[in-house]
Amino acid sequence: MNFCSHCGSDQLDLRIPEGDNRERFVCSACGTIHYLNPKIVAGCLPVWEGKVLLCRRAIEPRRGYWNVPSGYLENGESVEAGALRELWEEAEARVALSGLHAIYSIPHINQVYIHFLGELLDGAFGVGEESLETRLFAEEEVPWTQIAFTSSTFTLERFFADQRAGRRRFHLGSF
Repeated sequence: MNFCSHCGSDQLDLRIPEGDNRERFVCSACGTIHYLNPKIVAGCLPVWEGKVLLCRRAIEPRRGYWNVPSGYLENGESVEAGALRELWEEAEARVALSGLHAIYSIPHINQVYIHFLGELLDGAFGVGEESLETRLFAEEEVPWTQIAFTSSTFTLERFFADQRAGRRRFHLGSF
C-alpha cells in the first residue's frame, strides 16, 4: 500500500495498532487503520439430470481450463446474488439455488470460496463472455486434469461423492 485511501497521504506505517494483535497499515497523517481482508469468491455448481455444468475459461488465470462458475463478490452484493451473477456471466444460465454446498479457504492467497448448488432452469445454458465453452459433464466425463482451481476440484469431488452416496451435505475444506 503506497497511499492512504482516506486522505491520500503517503505516510503509511506497517505496525500493530493499539488494541489490535496484527500488523496493519496505519496512516500517520489521519490515523486511518487499513484492514486488508480476504477476497470472497462466490459460485454455483449447476446441475441438470445428474450432470454438472462447467465452463472453460476465456480469461486468465488458467485460460482454457475448466471450472465451477464463480468469481469475486462485489461490494453491496449478497453471496447468493454474486453466485447467480457469476453463473450468468460465465454460462448464460439461471438456476434455482438448492443450498450451500462448500466453503473452501485458500489462506496463502487470501481467498474464501463459497459454492452453492443449483438446478438449471429448463436445462438452458450458453457461453458467457468469460468462457470459451460450457458443457454438462457426468462424473466419468469430467476433464479432471484440466480443472482450473483446487476449489473447483474440491466442490466437484464432494458433489459426486454425495451423489453416489445418495445424500447431500455441506463441505468445509482448505488448501
